This record gives sequence, C-alpha cells and structure tokens, in this order.
Amino acid sequence: MKHNIYNHISEAKTAGHKAFAVLIDPDKLDEKSLQSTIELAINAKVDYFFVGGSLVVTDTLDKVVSTIKEKCSIPIVLFPGSPDQITPKADALLYLSLISGRNPELLIGQHVISAPFVRQSGLEIMPVGYMLVDGGTPTTVSYISNTNPIPSNKNDIASCTAMAGEMLGLKLIYMDAGSGASRPIPTAMIQQVAKYIQIPLIVGGGITTAEKAKENCLAGADIIVVGNAVEKDPALITEMAIAIHSLNK
Repeated sequence: MKHNIYNHISEAKTAGHKAFAVLIDPDKLDEKSLQSTIELAINAKVDYFFVGGSLVVTDTLDKVVSTIKEKCSIPIVLFPGSPDQITPKADALLYLSLISGRNPELLIGQHVISAPFVRQSGLEIMPVGYMLVDGGTPTTVSYISNTNPIPSNKNDIASCTAMAGEMLGLKLIYMDAGSGASRPIPTAMIQQVAKYIQIPLIVGGGITTAEKAKENCLAGADIIVVGNAVEKDPALITEMAIAIHSLNK
C-alpha cells in the first residue's frame, strides 16, 4: 500500500506544520554513507527522503531506494532529472514540469514519453511546477535543461510563474536554486510566492544552515529540501530537523 503522501503534505500545510526532506543523489553516497544518513534521518524524524539527481550516471537508484525501504518507514519520493530515473520501489514521484523555463521537452515532451511507464509504476504521482531560481553559480540542472533560471531579484516573475502553475492544476510548487548553489533563494521571493499561491511550497538549493532552513519556513516554505549540505556535513540533518520541526508546536 503506497503512502498517500500528497494528502499528508496538504493537510500539514493547512495545519501550519513544516516538513524536512533529505535529498539523496544515488551517485554521491556510497553504501556506508547511505546507512549513516538513514540512521541520522530516523533519529531526527526526517519527514521525507527525496531521491534523484540532475544527472544520475550509475544504476544504483533501485539499490538506494531498496536500502532505505529496508531500514525505515520514511516515505521515499522520487525527484527525477530524467524519465529513466523511476523505480516502482519508491512511494511517490514528483512529476516535474519546468515552468520557469521555455524548453517544451521539460514542460510536456518528456512527460508524453514517460506517461505509460509512470502510470504502470503504481507510484503516487504528484504534478509539480518546478521553478529554477538563480543561485549565483551555473548548476547541472540549468545546463542539462537548457533553460535560464529566474533572476533572484525578480520576485514578480517568480510569483506570476507560481500562480500560473497553480491555475494550470499543478499540485505543488518547487522553488530550487539548484544543487551546489552558492546562495539560497532570497527570503523576499519565497514570501511573495507563498503569498500568492494556495498549494504547498517546496524550497531547496543553497540551504546550508539550520537558521536558513527555519527562516525559509517562516517566509512561507512548507517543505525544506537539503542535499549537498548534508552530504558534506551529515550532522546538519539533526540540526535542520530540530529547527524546522520547532515551528510545529
């Protein structure tokens, strides 16, 4: 039985509860590091594992998902960089439409190709408006997607893009500065986007401290996603979980 993850996210937003997701790139963690990350996530009561990357070059996706499944009950949500980054062993799939760019392949093209397999996978499908925001450095996702990120000082473009995604029927908005961003998405931009949409807001990229994670939640983010920072310093999982969950009292 798959988790009804979207309902849980939506109900948490209604209740004002904030969530923390640890992003795992299958190419970047060896078995020992993965085991350690899982243990830290269990102890910190992490809400979700997001699994995927802009460019997964190994065949470890299935193994990573299976390992997480064996060790804990934390829901596993696929965050694919391409249609082949899908495994039915996960719980849910972020079905991403890159609404910040103008590449038709990432707005609908790849979805048409992947739709039959996605439907047959049995995964819970969550349609997501994915918005790439300039994080100060070129990122893998901007290069692979052949799109320009939204300038970090263009709050109006970000809010209008998010509103358009919501009105098109997308169920989540994901604002991302990209893996390895030198700076996170500005608080003012998160605030404005959150003000103009009703659906849950996910924020990731460039978040390297517990204080910044909490600040983003206070600005309106419903789920904070951190990958690179916890790869470099796994202890941040505990610190960030405490900071984010402290807002749920």
